[in-house]
Order: sequence, then structure tokens, then C-alpha cells
Amino acid sequence: MGNNAKMISQRKLLGVAGLGWMFDALDVGMLSFIIVALKQDWNLTSEQVGWIGSINSIGMAVGAVFFGAMADRVGRKNVFIITLLLFSIASGLSAAVSTLSLFLILRFLIGMGLGGELPVASTLVSESVEASKRGRVVVLLESFWAVGWILAALISYFIIPAYGWRVALLLSAVPALYALYLRLKLPDSPKYTELEKKQRPSVISNMKSVWKKEYSRQTLVLWILWFCVVFSYYGMFLWLPSVMVLKGFSMIQSFEYVLIMTLAQLPGYFSAAWLIEKMGRKFVLITYLIGTAVSAFFFGSAEGLALLIVSGMFLSFFNLGAWGALYAYTPEQYPTSVRGTGAGLAAGIGRIGGVLGPLLVGYLVAADTPISSIFTIFTIAILVGAVAVAFGKETKNTVLT
Repeated sequence: MGNNAKMISQRKLLGVAGLGWMFDALDVGMLSFIIVALKQDWNLTSEQVGWIGSINSIGMAVGAVFFGAMADRVGRKNVFIITLLLFSIASGLSAAVSTLSLFLILRFLIGMGLGGELPVASTLVSESVEASKRGRVVVLLESFWAVGWILAALISYFIIPAYGWRVALLLSAVPALYALYLRLKLPDSPKYTELEKKQRPSVISNMKSVWKKEYSRQTLVLWILWFCVVFSYYGMFLWLPSVMVLKGFSMIQSFEYVLIMTLAQLPGYFSAAWLIEKMGRKFVLITYLIGTAVSAFFFGSAEGLALLIVSGMFLSFFNLGAWGALYAYTPEQYPTSVRGTGAGLAAGIGRIGGVLGPLLVGYLVAADTPISSIFTIFTIAILVGAVAVAFGKETKNTVLT
């Protein structure tokens, strides 16, 4: 009976955490489509469009570091609630603005909530699941991201052309409040509850301790890996509908094709979830990153529609599978006392890549750089990430301390 109750609570945790994750993905996914509509509505330049994606990532970088450190001080659950509240309110307000500057300020706040939530959610779930299932459960948590992206593509395809981007934004903000209500009833992680009884180190000492001799190698591996993955993901995926338009398709066609590509994210997650406990974290990360790099190269150089869609589907499949493994791998590198800080700092460094990726694409598009050259840059970055993983330590079946 105790085991059964444990299974139910794990499912509940996965469901509640996953719902928040889904709404986060819904927002990020819709932003890539809203950017196309905003560019037309507000007559934005490619550089200004690049800044919309980048300011989101600046917020995510600040949120990941700040809220990751906070999670080691005030608990995973409390930070989990604060971040979703911040994200929901700012997202709802952004539907009402009429200037780019106000939109950018709110995108920063949305980014803070989003950036803080993701590493804290994966840390909470990691600490609440036994070692033999932990990797699979965290990858399944990440699969809610694909559900959010699919919903974003559907809402963007059916809602934005008919009712406008403001209605689409409101649709993403309102249900997040329901996830917030569910989250209030969630217990904190058992590992953190044990830690609460002990003397907790300060935020500054935690930040320093991730570079102690026993953690320095994994910290370096994680920072390089996160930077490369986030740089390429936001550079490629935030621009995906825009790239389709640049390749000569209409806004409606581009939304339709990106929706098809997005559907490939779910099998990417599920295959990674199946492999991660059988083959290990490093195998999944390296394999799926190489798959991402090859797909990115073919997507960037594709001329015909068939190759564009097939390579786009493989890009979605491998890239999101790698993301799932990344979120499973990261919290396992540190003990409970610094886990939130370590995961948050790695994600924060990654978000710097998320700032540079969309900006770089904006400026390169404005300079008439071929799409194939832009995607070659991302191909190289992803391969650098795969090489970094080879130097990391395997954490399959590791019992968290």
C-alpha cells in the first residue's frame, strides 16, 4: 500500500510539475509565432525581432541563477510557486501592451519566471524519485515541453491569423493559474526537508562551492554543454517560422509546416526516456546532440520542401530528446545542499547562449547572410557540446546525497 501511495504521489508530482512546464513551453513556442505577427503589426526590423527573443533569455539567465540559489534557501516548492505566478501575471499583461519597449520589459519578467522554474522543477522531481527511475521520470517531465509547443503551434495556426496575437497570449496565461492552484498542495522534496533541519550555507558560499575541486569538472562540462544547447536551440527554434517565411512560404504555410515539425518532439522525448536508464545519460546526450547537429546542417541547406520538413522533424526529434537528458543529468551532478544553485548557475550560463543565438540570427539575416551559413554555426556549437559531455561523469543509477 505504501508503495502504491508513493507511485500515485510521484505521478501527481510529475503531472503538476509537467503542467507548469507545458505552459512555459506554450509561451516560448507561441513567442516564435507571435514574433512573425508582431513584425508585420509593428513594422519591426530583423534586429528588433532578435531582441525580443534575447530579452526573454536575459530574463531566463537572471531567473535561473537567482531562483536556483533561492531554492537552496527557501525550498523547491516555494520557488516553484513564485516563478509560475511571476510568469503568469507578466504573460497576461503582455497581451495588453502597444509598444515594443513595454513588451520587452514584460518579456524579461516572463523570462525570469520561466528561467527560474525549469531547473527548480527538475531538481524537485529528481529529489523525489528513486535512482532507478529518476532519469526516465525527468525526461518524461521534459516531454510536457513538447505538448506545450504543439499547443503553441495549434493556437498560433488557428488563433493568430483569425483573432490576433493578443488573444493567443491571453490563452497561454489563464490556464497557468490553474497549475499554480495545484502546486500549492504539493509537498516539498524529501531531500530538501532533510536539509532544512541542518545548518544551510549562504547563497554566496553555495555559488563558490560549485567550483570546489570535487565539483569543478562537472561544473565546467555543464556550463559548456548548457551554453551550446541553449545558444543553438533559441537561435534555431525561435526563428523557425521566420526562416520558413524567408525561404518563401507565407505566414500561414510556415505555421503549418512548423506544427508538423513540432509533432516529432514527442517521440524524441519518449525514445530518450526509454534509452536513458538502459544506456546512460552520456550516451543519450552525445547521440542526440550529434543527431541534432546533422539535422541542423541539412535544414539550413535544404532547398526543397520535402527535405526541409524531414530535416526539421529530425531536428525536433533529436534536439528535444537531448534537452530531456540534459535536465535529467544536471541535478545529479551535485549534493542536495548546492543542487538548486548548481543547476541554476548552469542554466543561467546557458541562457547567455539564448541571448546571443536569436540576436546573432537577427543581425546575420539583416546582413543577407545565407540561412545555410547561419545553421552551420549552430551545427558546430552543438558538436562542441557533444564533445564536452564526453569529459563528464556518468550518473546513471546514482543515489542522490
